[in-house]
Amino acid sequence: MTADAPARGLVLVVEDEPAIADLVRLYLSRDGFGVHLERDGANGLAAARRLRPVACVLDIALPGMAGTEICRRLREAGDWTPVIFLTARDDEVDRIVGLELGADDYVTKPFSPRELVARVRAVLRRTAGPPEGAERPRVVGAVTLDPGRRTVTAAGAPVQLTSTEFDLLAHLMARPGRVFTREELLAGVWGYAAHAGTRTVDVHVAQVRAKLGPTSPIRTHRGVGYAADG
Repeated sequence: MTADAPARGLVLVVEDEPAIADLVRLYLSRDGFGVHLERDGANGLAAARRLRPVACVLDIALPGMAGTEICRRLREAGDWTPVIFLTARDDEVDRIVGLELGADDYVTKPFSPRELVARVRAVLRRTAGPPEGAERPRVVGAVTLDPGRRTVTAAGAPVQLTSTEFDLLAHLMARPGRVFTREELLAGVWGYAAHAGTRTVDVHVAQVRAKLGPTSPIRTHRGVGYAADG
């Protein structure tokens, strides 16, 4: 089912618990988003491919196909639509697995619907990036990051990052050599800190490093945090 014509774009919500799905739809709709609901994984994946939403909110434990599998298949197909996971388990391993598959954020049940809407808005702001021409490309070592086009190259080869991975790298490369604590990165990149663990930062850093390979400018400063060192 789909809401009225969206002002902010269409969000796909895949959630098999009707009460939660309806609550999420209500709050997203109030904030100006169109919402399409699906109750199982297979239909959720088909809807993501068919509707091209601006963001996907996926429950991890879904009938037929897990939310993590939906995300994996989208990423394998080159679809980098922002993904936010909903999980009923406060389990760090689940969170790490989700992020490694290319998710942008996660929310643990029970959650505040207002917080979820704020997370959706935050990830879409990051995806939009600055107006074209507002910032010049940043170069640290062999890595070039273009904030306007939201592209990254390493030694001249393009690198595909999620929106969150891109913004983490951009934040570090904006001030080469400056060491950011994990708490500063949570606030500066994710836009919040109170409800997130610093392990989220570590996992995203690991993912960016893996994608950039030996050209990665990100260095760990033990006991402090991370910096983009040329």
